[in-house]
Amino acid sequence: MAESNFVDYVKIYCRSGKGGRGSMHLHRAKYQPNGGPDGGDGGRGGHVYLRGNHNYWTLLHLRYERHVFAGHGGNGSKCCSHGSDGEDKYIDVPLGTVAYDAETGKYICDVTEDGQLVMLLKGGRGGLGNKQFCTATNQTPRYAQPGEPMQEMMVILELKLLADVGLVGFPNAGKSTLLSSLSSARPKIANYPFTTLEPSLGIVPYREGRSFVMADIPGIIEGASEGKGLGLRFLRHIERNSLLLFMVPGDTEHIKREYEILLEELAKFNPGMLDKHRILAVTKCDLLDEELMEMLREELPDDLPVVFISAVTGLGLDKLKDALWAELNSESNKLQAISEGGQITHRDREVRDFSADFADWQDDSLEDVEEDDLDEYEIEYLDDDV
Repeated sequence: MAESNFVDYVKIYCRSGKGGRGSMHLHRAKYQPNGGPDGGDGGRGGHVYLRGNHNYWTLLHLRYERHVFAGHGGNGSKCCSHGSDGEDKYIDVPLGTVAYDAETGKYICDVTEDGQLVMLLKGGRGGLGNKQFCTATNQTPRYAQPGEPMQEMMVILELKLLADVGLVGFPNAGKSTLLSSLSSARPKIANYPFTTLEPSLGIVPYREGRSFVMADIPGIIEGASEGKGLGLRFLRHIERNSLLLFMVPGDTEHIKREYEILLEELAKFNPGMLDKHRILAVTKCDLLDEELMEMLREELPDDLPVVFISAVTGLGLDKLKDALWAELNSESNKLQAISEGGQITHRDREVRDFSADFADWQDDSLEDVEEDDLDEYEIEYLDDDV
């Protein structure tokens, strides 16, 4: 997986800019020996934003950019000159990216729209110059404010593909073959388990110029929710799908049993997946005759639609697209949003796996970070010899 260009998990260190120091200056000019205070305010520190960008589809561009530093605010100066504001930093992410606090696992935000801006860290406010403290009873203030300190945070970014239909099945169930038959996607297809090593998206055309997006993830095996196989890493990509298409080969001994195993693994990973609409597709039906398909139909679950298909011969594909479109547009089928109070639960094991890769970097990441030796709103007094 290290050679893959599909990166759906990164951990980065973000730091906003600190505010600039206010100026303590007394105006001095010829014929104006007592010009009074004219110290300007400091500029604000730069903010750190997440920005949705539809031109990205993975987090690969952030794998080698693990430090994001916003600019510091400039200091104020004489003649009431305001310090420059720090440069804001924008982290472009693909649509469907979710951000979490790496320390607490708390949910921060969800980027789902192109151009959407979410402020991760706020830059510090600039300190006030001594001109701001001038009053009728204090006409020559000899102090100014420092700027507010910067903020810093370790952020986990997870990508969850945005698709209408998610394909769920064991390895070699025909998911990639179906995606290549219904769309222009060309995933790798071979006759061995785990041919698909990364998720694939395809746009499926429908009648009258309509279409929907279908996502293919690596095959799930029994025990995937406990870390077996590749299912645990990629199951998050079907959390966003509004409809799940379960695929079981027709030559399987117990189709209903395999469907129940898949459903159980989804329930262990995220119980909320059981609330999604589901369709069962019996694949590789070109190997079955009509009599055998009728016998299998009696053994299949009665609580969901069942379609017999063959991606090779095209059997039942039009009927499958009709069923998918009907379920997608039903009133009871709505895409559920992520709760803001959500925490990282099923990701704990995955975070531990990735923490080993980042351990060396984390130890050295803060060594070059500038320390802020100023307390918030600390007052600086002018030395007597100034």
